[in-house]
Amino acid sequence: MSKEKVFFTCQNCGYQTPKWMGKCPECTKWHSLIEEKTVEVKPSHKHRSFHDEQSLIQNIQDIECDQTKRLQTKLKEFDRVLGGGIVEGSLTLIGGDPGIGKSTLVLQALNALSRQKCRVLYVSGEESLEQTKLRAQRIGANETTLFVLAETLLEKIMSAIETSKPKVIAIDSVQTVYTSEIESAPGSVSQVREVVIRLMYLAKKRGIAAYVIGHVTKDGAIAGPRVLEHMVDTVLYFEGDGSQSYRILRAVKNRFGSTNEIGVFEMRESGLEGVDNPSELFLSERPLKTPGSVVVSAIEGTRPLLVELQALVTPTTLALPRRTSIGVDANRVSLLVAVLDKKAGMSLFNQDIYVNVAGGLRIQEPAVDLGIIAVVSSSYLNKEIHPKLLCVGEVGLTGEIRAVSHMEARVQEASRLGFEQMLLPASNLKKMKFKSPIDLCPISNLDEMMDKLFQ
Repeated sequence: MSKEKVFFTCQNCGYQTPKWMGKCPECTKWHSLIEEKTVEVKPSHKHRSFHDEQSLIQNIQDIECDQTKRLQTKLKEFDRVLGGGIVEGSLTLIGGDPGIGKSTLVLQALNALSRQKCRVLYVSGEESLEQTKLRAQRIGANETTLFVLAETLLEKIMSAIETSKPKVIAIDSVQTVYTSEIESAPGSVSQVREVVIRLMYLAKKRGIAAYVIGHVTKDGAIAGPRVLEHMVDTVLYFEGDGSQSYRILRAVKNRFGSTNEIGVFEMRESGLEGVDNPSELFLSERPLKTPGSVVVSAIEGTRPLLVELQALVTPTTLALPRRTSIGVDANRVSLLVAVLDKKAGMSLFNQDIYVNVAGGLRIQEPAVDLGIIAVVSSSYLNKEIHPKLLCVGEVGLTGEIRAVSHMEARVQEASRLGFEQMLLPASNLKKMKFKSPIDLCPISNLDEMMDKLFQ
């Protein structure tokens, strides 16, 4: 006998309680508990996991594993972010703002696979077949092994997958798909969790690579409980500004490759096109011989990227001066401004400071600390930094310049783009074992940096 169960679920964190409360005790969000119903049924063959069909205990030496077995989409930037291609039986979650290009990218990837005679299935829960066809015509997706299904009921989707036997599937989007065994509305926590679990079992059991597109919240996180990101193998975020023509695909979780890897795409009329040299793209509109501008080198995954940092330091009449940053951590900027004030003797207590990463890129690694210090000093002193100079290094609270990783790759990228000089930590130069094609200037503290930049 089936039994109906009523409970309240937080739509923000997934917390469940048998009674309604105004505020979720787990994430402290107000009015997020929604009534949901589910029907408890006895386990059947439909709910067996992929583990049920194989031996539960095996000697690790007897398990066969082909690490090179990946499906190449031939989209270099997409394959790079995935770690070299699509892994069979993997489940990937893709998030991003509305209209950023998630559906276009996935459809392009499926079409690229279908050109290699690989059977793929695109399931649209938001658009009709005619709307999907119009998108496919715009990007040139018309291969014979590319199949499209407009459906939101999970049972029908899984039946179609069993019938068509594709190698790769894409669900657009997971918030529109629902199962009839749960009475909650599509997009609720219970529905989203159950849909992803069923798709994960199917992907592992049949060796199908599944891609699931998810909506994002106002904060930029994928909608639904955080448990979804733990269930899938890979989590990709599609970032970009509607006013810019390029997009960034970032891997924040990847069981089959490097995390924090990024791919850069340019949005064109015919779809998304990979950018082979993103450093040139980010520096293409850089102003020369202007105070408050410097180039830094950041490592994203396995590739070095050269980007421009900009700063504006201006007197303020406010009791609390502003510290605004875009693209870098605001707390990190405040920390470095305090170091600059204390160790370099700059009176910044009555100055508004604005720091921006040109091009909309977001940088998290501390190797750009030296660039932030340099660009704030340049704007405050109204002195320009040489346009062919690059800054790399971490800055400590005592004003010391600390070593960073992947220095050889950074130097080679700077040389390839025509830079002539680089400020770097002295400890990094001692460890380098190759002859640099550019002039390397080792520094150990802020005083040496000031002498090199504004001598």
